[in-house]
Amino acid sequence: MTADQPAEGGERVALVRLAELYGVSSSFRPSPDRTVAASDSALVAVLGALGVDAGSAEAVRDALDARERELAARLLPPTVVCGADGAATALAGLPSGTRLRVRTEQGEVGDSVDQLPPGVHQLDAVAPDGRTARAHLVVAPARLPTPTGRSYGILVQLYSLLSQRSWGMGDLGDLGELSSWAGRALGAGFVQVNPLHAAVPGAPTDPSPYRPSSRRFPDPVHLRVEAIPEFAYLEEAGGRVRSLLERARRLRESVLDKGALIDRDAVWELKREALELVCAVPLGPGRQAEYADFLARAGEALEDHATWCALAETHGSDWSRWPAGLQDPRSAETARARRELMDRVDFHSHLAWLTDTQLADAQRAARDAGMPVGIVHDLAVGVHPGGADAWAQQEYFAAGMSVGAPPDAFNARGQDWGLPPWRPDRLAESGYTPYRQLLRSLFGYAGALRIDHVMGLFRLWWVPQGQAPTEGAYVRYDAEAMLAVLALEASRAGAVVIGEDLGTVEPGVRETLHERGVLGTSVLWFERDWDGDGRPLPPERWRADCLATVTTHDLPPTAARLTGDHVELRDRLGLLTNPLDEERDAASADTGEWLTLLSRLGLLEGCSGGHSGAVEEAEIQAVHRFLLRTPARMIGVWLPDGVGDRRPQNLPGTWDQYPNWRLPIADAEGRPVTLEELAGSSRLWALMEVLREGG
Repeated sequence: MTADQPAEGGERVALVRLAELYGVSSSFRPSPDRTVAASDSALVAVLGALGVDAGSAEAVRDALDARERELAARLLPPTVVCGADGAATALAGLPSGTRLRVRTEQGEVGDSVDQLPPGVHQLDAVAPDGRTARAHLVVAPARLPTPTGRSYGILVQLYSLLSQRSWGMGDLGDLGELSSWAGRALGAGFVQVNPLHAAVPGAPTDPSPYRPSSRRFPDPVHLRVEAIPEFAYLEEAGGRVRSLLERARRLRESVLDKGALIDRDAVWELKREALELVCAVPLGPGRQAEYADFLARAGEALEDHATWCALAETHGSDWSRWPAGLQDPRSAETARARRELMDRVDFHSHLAWLTDTQLADAQRAARDAGMPVGIVHDLAVGVHPGGADAWAQQEYFAAGMSVGAPPDAFNARGQDWGLPPWRPDRLAESGYTPYRQLLRSLFGYAGALRIDHVMGLFRLWWVPQGQAPTEGAYVRYDAEAMLAVLALEASRAGAVVIGEDLGTVEPGVRETLHERGVLGTSVLWFERDWDGDGRPLPPERWRADCLATVTTHDLPPTAARLTGDHVELRDRLGLLTNPLDEERDAASADTGEWLTLLSRLGLLEGCSGGHSGAVEEAEIQAVHRFLLRTPARMIGVWLPDGVGDRRPQNLPGTWDQYPNWRLPIADAEGRPVTLEELAGSSRLWALMEVLREGG
């Protein structure tokens, strides 16, 4: 093994030791045979974001001495994880004779951790030498809920799924319709969608669902306005309502008939105008009681979110540019502004309730249609630094840091995702309160949750602001606690969890996730015998505890990969790193190896005679038959594959060169296909019949 490391003097040794005591890794491995040291400046910056002064040799020595004394004197860590049987490593290390006192979530008090109910309890300890400690005690099931039997389902970006009732982009009414149809007519067990988190408003709004303003609250742009009960009572505004519906029709037709891109900003402008009218309609007593219950459940988190939305209307969507007093959610200035803007705060709270309600309706429709899982929601890895969560939860975020990825064999420059990371120390001190609240809100309307970059439960690559992604360091999280909280909230909801574990994964992570019942993600084109000959992995060697798919939103649709269209697209955009002919040959060889395996397994019947549309359909069916040969518990079909769409929804490495996150589902010729047309598509029916016959 080689090592790219600076000379290690006493100062470096002390800095590395200090970093390790705060969970900051002093090196990383871009490949299995190479270790690279994190720079001194990166370690100093990351420690600074954790509140540790390491700016000089003297400061490092002082901080190291203080940390070692703190850890030696500490009776308990701020959060302790305990199984239902009372076993906990932290408790086993307590001095003999230590007295314990537990106050459970339910208010019961006892002196034993044995046989406690699941929950996050309060634990007090008193050692014989007089030392005391108070900690959060997480008691959770050993494993998360897992699917019963095998199921297949549909993967779709909701905005791309337009119906004849949509207002220019897919909405929650469309999601309910798709789920009801897929469950009843196709026998599907789930529908997986993109993150529906609240976006940062702007001109234009960032269309990526993976850089939201808030992960805690959904975006009202997804509302089906006509499905809100109060919409029916807009009689006095009849003229305005007709005008709104006409504008909605024009927005819809611009995408479906004229080839325009999905315009999220135009959709939101129209829906916001309609929602202002709807929210002005007085609620009936029952509806008012439902709204009051929602406000009580959501509590301060919703008040903060709605306050940020109201302030953003006045001061812009980046809270770091607001007047100084308003940058603090707990300041007197913010409290005064909240009172002055109470009508707007209530408006945004009302929208959060309406959206939450329609999300629950969509899940209910899925379960009523016989789906054992229902809607699979997507949890983004982080939030926008200027958005609502970053403002309301400032104490939990590492100032001046961004999440990304270190350099590796695929990207020598590393990646900076522009998302501020949670501080692991502050999470632990709070008993993981913001994390628990986030999970609880999502599980309220999800049959399953996909966690993007699930490796972030173990560690994240922190990049200091203004520095290249190469100048970062890994910061470790308490994976035992993160997984325990996840198991607790998932089990309370009876929901499945799927981890997106593609790419470089630290040794032991997949094994730990498997032990806890978190399903993995297996994508056909990446499943090769990497420890052997590198050839496509035979189906019997795939893992069982996973969601298996042929492609994803970040990859070429299957038709594009089979025909090589994805290489031509990247060439047109100047994204190829090798000459076009070399890239074509490599792509063809990759696809050819898979087709050879499919042929050997007898899955390519009817796939001869050139590469016609019929052959393409047969090959797409064949790769899905292959998935059925694997032991995977869940099998997902990328909905655009059902109609031959060739365009990826997102092309990594592009910004304005490609219309990421703005494309409607289309057929092989690029003609948008509505939800109604999908339901009548013989090509989609034939593909889903493959899964029905083999499921």
